[in-house]
Amino acid sequence: MKISYYPGCTLKTQAKDLDLYARSAAAALGVEMEEIENWQCCGAVYPTARDEVATKLSAVRALDYAKHNGGTLLTLCSACHNVMKRVNDDMQNDDDIRLKANNYLALSEPYSGETKVMHYLEMLRDVVGFDEIKKKVVNPIGKKIGAYYGCLLLRPSKVMAFDKPENPSIIENLISALGGEPVSYAMRNECCGAYVSLKDDALAKKRCDAILKDAGNAGAELIVTACPLCYYNLRKYAGDKANIVYFTELLAEALGVKE
Repeated sequence: MKISYYPGCTLKTQAKDLDLYARSAAAALGVEMEEIENWQCCGAVYPTARDEVATKLSAVRALDYAKHNGGTLLTLCSACHNVMKRVNDDMQNDDDIRLKANNYLALSEPYSGETKVMHYLEMLRDVVGFDEIKKKVVNPIGKKIGAYYGCLLLRPSKVMAFDKPENPSIIENLISALGGEPVSYAMRNECCGAYVSLKDDALAKKRCDAILKDAGNAGAELIVTACPLCYYNLRKYAGDKANIVYFTELLAEALGVKE
């Protein structure tokens, strides 16, 4: 199976492991991630101003490319996924934004949100299937693992439609399929403060300390996340105690393709 893939800037710089392990694991599962041509930064933050269209155009270009190349756009970075999903929703439901974006881009045909935006975790669940993944595990993880979702994958819930925002389970189900023991803790879907870390380092540290303490008290030996911002923030404040990895590294290890 081949699927159009939008990596985003961070996966080419500070989060290369997230991308590397995702590609090797996907190949082992029979999925070819075809990086789209001439992609541009999505902006990493969804612009909330009603008249802000220019910063959404790179996302529309990527979505339109996927429309003509299989109809699905695979994402991996949580920030990129949030932007792509919400911009696609705009193109489906906001007449003003859709008109302005199409007029500016002058595409061969108007784009109206036809592409399906799919996160890598959704691909594992809905396309490959956790039962099939379980069959391919050669190195069961055998650890107590806490899933950390953060906020970008889950909110706004009506648009993202990723999982239950207050009680998600997709990462825990993956952990189980990989031979690990998922650990549930209250702060797994709370914000780590990444977007305020430059302005208010003390607040970000307070958020991360609470998350790490909660996961530790629940018995987690390891924390997995899908978000480069969360990964950086949690590791920054955990210091030498950091035992935080991307979920794709865990997946590649279990499948025996971690290099």
